[in-house]
Amino acid sequence: MVLDLLVIGTAITLGPLHNSAFILLLSSQRGARKGLAFVLSWLANLVAVVVCVLLLTGGTPPARHSTPSTVADAAELAIGVGLVGYGVYRRRRSPRPHGPPRWEGRVDNASLGTAAGLAWLLQPWALVGAGAAVVVDADLSSLTDWIALIVYCLLATLSLAVMEVYALRSPAAADARLSGLRTWLAQHQERLIVTLSLVAGVYLTARGIYQLVA
Repeated sequence: MVLDLLVIGTAITLGPLHNSAFILLLSSQRGARKGLAFVLSWLANLVAVVVCVLLLTGGTPPARHSTPSTVADAAELAIGVGLVGYGVYRRRRSPRPHGPPRWEGRVDNASLGTAAGLAWLLQPWALVGAGAAVVVDADLSSLTDWIALIVYCLLATLSLAVMEVYALRSPAAADARLSGLRTWLAQHQERLIVTLSLVAGVYLTARGIYQLVA
C-alpha cells in the first residue's frame, strides 16, 4: 500500500493543469490568500476522501478476495485501463490550438470561495479514486499505514504548498519564476498529461491484475 500511495500521490502533485491554474491564482490580486484557499481546499478534498473510505472499512482492511476487496481491486484496474486509454488517445490525436480557459479572465476578481471551488474542480479525480481504492487496504492499527496516509495527502499537495510558501516569502522573485514555470507547463502540457496518464495507468493496471489473480 505504501508504494501505491507514493506513486499516486506523485502523479497527482505533478499534474500540469492544476499547477498552471494555481500559478495564475498567485499572480492575481490577493493571490497569496486565494492560493491558500486553493491549497486548503485541495488538501481537505483528499483528506475527506480518505476519511470516507476509512469510515466504510472501519479502519480494518477487508479479507483478500472478499467482495469489498475485489470491488476495490477491480476499480483500481478500471481506473488504470482508463488512464492508459486516455493517454493513448491524447498521444494520437492531432495537436489542437487551445485558447485560455474561460475562467482565466475572472481570476483577478475571484473570491476566496471561488478559489477553493476551483481546487475541487481541478483535482484529478481518477487518480484520487485510485488512491481511495488503495486506502481500502489501510489498517489503522498500524503506525506505518497512518504515516502512509498522511504522507500521501501531503505529497499530493506538495507542489502547491511549495509554490504558496515561495510566493509568501519572496513575492517579487516568485512572480517572475512562477510565470516562467507556467509558460513551460503550457508548452509541455500535452506531453506531461500523456506521460503521467500512461505511467500511472500502467502501474494501476498491473497492480489491479495482480491483486485480482494473486
